[in-house]
Amino acid sequence: MAKKKTARKKIIKKKKRLVNKKEKDPTWDEIGKSIGKKIEKASKEGKFNCKFLDFKNKVHCNGTGGCFYFLGFIGALIYYVTTAPSLWDAFVGFFKALVWPAFLVYGLLQFMGI
Repeated sequence: MAKKKTARKKIIKKKKRLVNKKEKDPTWDEIGKSIGKKIEKASKEGKFNCKFLDFKNKVHCNGTGGCFYFLGFIGALIYYVTTAPSLWDAFVGFFKALVWPAFLVYGLLQFMGI
């Protein structure tokens, strides 16, 4: 009977350890390491083929921000060219359309009073 009680206590302790491990949230470092291991494993197996590698074999992350910038450029170009009273202003409007995020940030900071 004493053996059964000690065996039950051991089982309860193991369950508590498992519960405690499950409740612990992983840190960002742990998440990054696990993702890195998955990428390395997939690349060794030939399932992950990355064409953009730098000299240290790290993956370059190309975001999709270029798409939004291009759409913003087209919109700003249409706005500045159609509102230009002269040819010279339309020419200047083209260059304003290239740097439209600067105008956006400036207007946002001015609106916020910073």
